[in-house]
Formats: sequence, C-alpha cells, structure tokens
Amino acid sequence: MLQPADFLRNHVLNKPVVVSEEVPGAPVLVPELTSAPSAKAASAGPAYIVLAGISFSHFLNDTMQSLIASIYPILKDNYALDFAQIGLITLAFQFTASLLQPVVGHFTDKKAQPFSLAIGMGSTFFGLLLLSIATKYPVILVAAALVGLGSAVFHPESARIARLASGGRYGFAQSVFQLGGSFGTSMGPVLAALIVVPFGQPSIAWFSSIAFLAIVILWRIGVWYRPQIVAKKFAPVERHPDAPDSRRVRIALVVLVALLFSKQLYVSSLSSYYIFYLIDKFGVSTQAAQLYLFIFLAANAFGAFFGGPLGDRFGRKYVIWFSILGALPFTLALPYAGLFASAVLTVFIGFIISSATSSIIVFAQELMPHRFGMISGVFFGVAFGIGGLGAAVLGKVADHTGIAFVYQVCAFLPAIGLLAVFLPNMPKARR
Repeated sequence: MLQPADFLRNHVLNKPVVVSEEVPGAPVLVPELTSAPSAKAASAGPAYIVLAGISFSHFLNDTMQSLIASIYPILKDNYALDFAQIGLITLAFQFTASLLQPVVGHFTDKKAQPFSLAIGMGSTFFGLLLLSIATKYPVILVAAALVGLGSAVFHPESARIARLASGGRYGFAQSVFQLGGSFGTSMGPVLAALIVVPFGQPSIAWFSSIAFLAIVILWRIGVWYRPQIVAKKFAPVERHPDAPDSRRVRIALVVLVALLFSKQLYVSSLSSYYIFYLIDKFGVSTQAAQLYLFIFLAANAFGAFFGGPLGDRFGRKYVIWFSILGALPFTLALPYAGLFASAVLTVFIGFIISSATSSIIVFAQELMPHRFGMISGVFFGVAFGIGGLGAAVLGKVADHTGIAFVYQVCAFLPAIGLLAVFLPNMPKARR
C-alpha cells in the first residue's frame, strides 16, 4: 500500500515551480496555475498531506486573529473604550494586512520565498505577547497591527502552495485552505470565553504557543516547497482562445471586488458587533454571546468548505450567484428575530454567504494566472481592508444610532450580488 510519504515524494516533490532567472521581474510560474491540469496531474490528485498542513496552519493563524475581536468586551470595559475605538482596533489589525498583502504577493510572483510564512508568523507571535501586557490604547493598536502584519505575509504565499498541491482541483484545494481559516475564526470566541474571560488579558500570552506551533509547521512546509523552485527560463503560457479580453477581465475584477465587499462587510458587522448586539437586545452574558458568535462563525467554516467543490462541478459563477443573493432573505429577517431565531438565521447566513469565498478567489486567480500571488494578495487584502474599514465606520454609526440600526442597514448588503450578471463565462478548460 502506498504510504503518504511515498505519495508525497513520487507525485508532489517532483513537480517543479519555474522561476525566471534570465528575465528580470518574471513571475513565479506553476504549471497548474496557468493552464488546464494535465492528465498526469489529474491522475495524481491533490497532495493531501500538504493541503492538510497548510489548512491547519491557516486554522492556527485565524484562531489568533479572531481572538482580537473576541476580547473586545474585555478591552472595552478595562479601558472605557467606545464603539469607534473598538472599530479602530479592527482597522489597525486589518489595515496592515490589507496594505501589505498585495505587495507580498507581487514580490513572491517574482521570487518565491519558501520560509516567509514561518518568518511572518513570528510577527503574530510578538503581537500576541504585546497585547497580553498592553496597558495603554496606543499599545493595543500596535499589537493588533503586528498580528495583521503576520496575516499579510501568510495569505498570498500559502494560497499559492494550496493551489500547487491541488492536483487540478483548484476549488477543492481553496476550500480546504479556507476551511482551516474559517474554523480558526470560529474558535476565537470559544477560547476567549473559556480562557481570556476567566483569567483576564494576561492569558492572551498563552496563545503565543499556538503561533510557535504554526511557525514549526510552516517551516516544514517551506522545506517541502524549496526543492520545487528550480531555475528555468520563463516561457509565456498560450492564452486560451475563448478567454475574456483584457477589458472584460478588468470589469470582472471590479465586480468580484464589489461582491467581496458585500460579503465581507456583512460578515465583519457580525464578527465585530454581534456580541454587543445580543447583549444589548437580549441581555445575554458575554460568555453566552461569544458562544452564539461561534455558531455563526462555524457555519461560515462549513459554507467555505462546500463552496469550492460545488464551483469545480457546476461553475464558480453559479455558486457566486447563489451565495451572495441566497443570503438576502435571511439577512433581512435577522433584525426582527428573537434570540433563538437569530441563532438559526445566522447559521443559514453564515453557510450561504461564505460559500462564495473560494469561488470568488479562484475566479479572480483564473482571470490573471500570471499574477497569481498579487491577485491572491489583493483579494485577501481587500477582504481584510473592507472588514477593517467597515468595522470602524459601523462602530461610529453604532455610537450615534444604536447597534440595532447597524444590522437593519447591513441587511441589504447581499443585494450587491446582482452585479454577478457582469461576470464572464470562463473557458471550461480553465475551470
């Protein structure tokens, strides 16, 4: 019986990543990223060991990220913060990630950095330690920004590794990668309820051990990735005759950004303020509200996983249509529901709306395959940036109008999904 290590050596380690040394500024070119999967790649299938490792690392990374939002009630009480200041913490964290991710992706398109993931995770490690001892609001902002910096380094190159290990099943690989991140995001509120709330802000330092574990795993993945980077002259890939022209590509990218805006801003409204909404409207405890937030985030994780394979099978455009617009009836009902009904509605909202994530990202990658790292960085960065900016704006609105009004306005965001009508039909060979 073929052991996993033999499978990895025979089917994965011998696939080269081509990096130009003769053409300055040439992007990293992975064969599976720029053309239809070959028969050999399809028969080999995904490199499950690598996908599991990068997904688990995503789980650890996003667990630490979500911890920041989960401890907002503690920070708000300890330092007498208003909602606008809470929003600025999210902005500080996500602005560094948003600003730097496209830069990191553009750089790694030119020269792959197999150990950059482990090094970037070190920033998250120090950010958590600083957050655990912070006693002033500016120090909290710096700590949040350091965690965001680690995220900026992690996402573009890890998305490239996930696709390289996909065996041609790009949506599936992206979903496995997103699954780890989504579950990590959902674990933040639970860990905050079980550890940070009882033991206080200094207990955040305990989570630096998670960052250390992630550093070890990502270093091992870097060891796997490094031998595949071989020097070879860059050869441009022939453009598919049915591929959309440059004008349609630009329009499609703008539409995908708008769709991501509608999705991420709504998710951000729930992730950042749902705890306060439940406490304000239903009078639940902080720990109970964090568990309700976990339910929503866990539904997000399942939706992110199933969306990718469905896109591989039925087409990413149809999944995007269903995901964005399908959540609209449930988001419109949420502001008027009771506590139990709100929990049920957030399950449907989280599952449906998050199923678009993998399809949006893979769709964008297929539109510009020679700029894979940059596109991944832009879309991951836009998602973070929209979340951060949206959280700051929504916090300001909540201070003046009340938290319930925020959810009445955000309920209409999925209607932006109508813009999906402008997305082109991609050639079947490139799906």
